[in-house]
Amino acid sequence: MQLMLGRDLESQQNIYLDATGSRAVLICGKRGSGKSYTLGVFIEELIAVGGKDVIPVIIDPMGIYHTMVMRNDRQSNDLYRWGLPAQAFNVRLLIPGISRELYDSDILDALKQRGVECVEMRLNPSDLSPDGWCDMFNVNINQPLGIALFRAVQQLAKTRPEFTVEDIISAIEDDGRAQDVSKEALINRLEAADGWHLFNLGNYQPMDNIFKPGVVNIVDLSRLESGPRGRRNLILSVIGRNLFRARSDARLREEFGLARELPRVWLAIDEAHQFIPTSGSSLAKPQMVRWAKEGRQPGLSLIVATQQPSAIDREVLSQCDVILSHKLTIRDDVAALNALSQDYMGGELRGFITKLERTGQSVLVDDERESVSMLQIRPRQSLHGGGTAPSLAEDDYDIWKE
Repeated sequence: MQLMLGRDLESQQNIYLDATGSRAVLICGKRGSGKSYTLGVFIEELIAVGGKDVIPVIIDPMGIYHTMVMRNDRQSNDLYRWGLPAQAFNVRLLIPGISRELYDSDILDALKQRGVECVEMRLNPSDLSPDGWCDMFNVNINQPLGIALFRAVQQLAKTRPEFTVEDIISAIEDDGRAQDVSKEALINRLEAADGWHLFNLGNYQPMDNIFKPGVVNIVDLSRLESGPRGRRNLILSVIGRNLFRARSDARLREEFGLARELPRVWLAIDEAHQFIPTSGSSLAKPQMVRWAKEGRQPGLSLIVATQQPSAIDREVLSQCDVILSHKLTIRDDVAALNALSQDYMGGELRGFITKLERTGQSVLVDDERESVSMLQIRPRQSLHGGGTAPSLAEDDYDIWKE
């Protein structure tokens, strides 16, 4: 599966990336350099080449990728010069919680009129482990609050495959060993979480059912709070855990010649520093580190996109076998990327980055082929939601700005 990402700046030959196997990809660049635009190109190529054999999932904290449902007629001349058609893609927008509470009705109507399939997404309380519930509420499992919460969730998990937030509250209320003050504090937290309308077994769909192959699956987190223990991190944590488990099971079925239940997954995380920070913890970080380190075997690929590579966990950066770097100027970010330099490059990465002159130009490092290329990213076929799109013939190249 060869993805055409752009053209070599010197030879003007098309540059391809082998995506037949699982890959870990870093896309980075300072604000306005084109990293979100490039992420869109990557997803377009995955769908065009992979079709129904690939499930692309975008974690979208900015709410900009739904425009992939529209053709990029703004750049019709540029696309013609590249031999590419303007194209609209099928978009499935996953909305965590009750959509009408997060969006005005006219926005929902406009999305649907454009052809976006809007689907409400729910979490199963049993998808979180006892440790996960304690992490979400930032309670120590060795202190009274954590002990009571851990015990309640653990007991429920032993006795039933699925349970609700109300079940956890009831288990805490019935716990004769927990102090009243601990019970009250935990119940307040659980009732607040229940008010998100995110945990609902009635509307719950398993992760291996809610994400569809051959379409752009977008998890829109733009209306939710950020932070290491906010809902954005919570949702990515559950997605990561469940898809890892589902693909591991699917991989076993493939090895035994049984029917495949879940195609290979490409998980793309924009603004990835919100979820995989260099310092400190977050709800999603352990799962994403696991994807980067162990995802190859079950057929899981990871794309992390960020303006700040220095803010991304070092373990994840070290596992990236593909780097697409646009212009970087902050010293710490350049140093973080330069630390990934390899002997076959014939020089340090910082040297290649300084040669980038225009928005949309990128350094491509492919560790599998042990190659480095300087390329111009191809124009998007679908509409970019992050900025304007003048012609490539113009000097400012604002089409890649976010």
